Amino acid sequence: MSGGTGPVPGWLLFRRIVDVPFETCVAELERWQRTEDDGGLHIGQSILCGPLEHDRDTGACQIQARLARGPLRPPLPMRLHIDRWSASATAVELIPSRRVKPTAAYFRAGHRLIDALTHSWSQAACRAPQTQPSHTRPRPAPTGPARPRPPDPAAGPATANT
Repeated sequence: MSGGTGPVPGWLLFRRIVDVPFETCVAELERWQRTEDDGGLHIGQSILCGPLEHDRDTGACQIQARLARGPLRPPLPMRLHIDRWSASATAVELIPSRRVKPTAAYFRAGHRLIDALTHSWSQAACRAPQTQPSHTRPRPAPTGPARPRPPDPAAGPATANT
């Protein structure tokens, strides 16, 4: 028997497509790694740990995770795998590294971890500076003598002050 590193049934994986660009997800994971003292990011009781590994062939990234399923169970070793889905979306998979008993606590913890990551990445995407294409950038105000403003139609008809 191989140490449980063989293929895992598909229904034991957690898969999600998130509406956040791949680059934002990777940048957030790298930022978290730089700011954490022990190199691990604590999300609830679960932890993302170890270096973020980049696959040069596919462009995907993965990081080790320890999924907390409750106070009486040891954390389950897992891999968080992220890959580009489209220009604006990322595919996320949370994959167990060994055999797992499919309990309600397991599914609850896995969904909770991915929900927390998705929420954080979405917030990061909102904070990221948005660059506008050159054809939609506002034009600079013209210099020179000021032009008179057109009358505001909402103000009603103009009255003459005499």
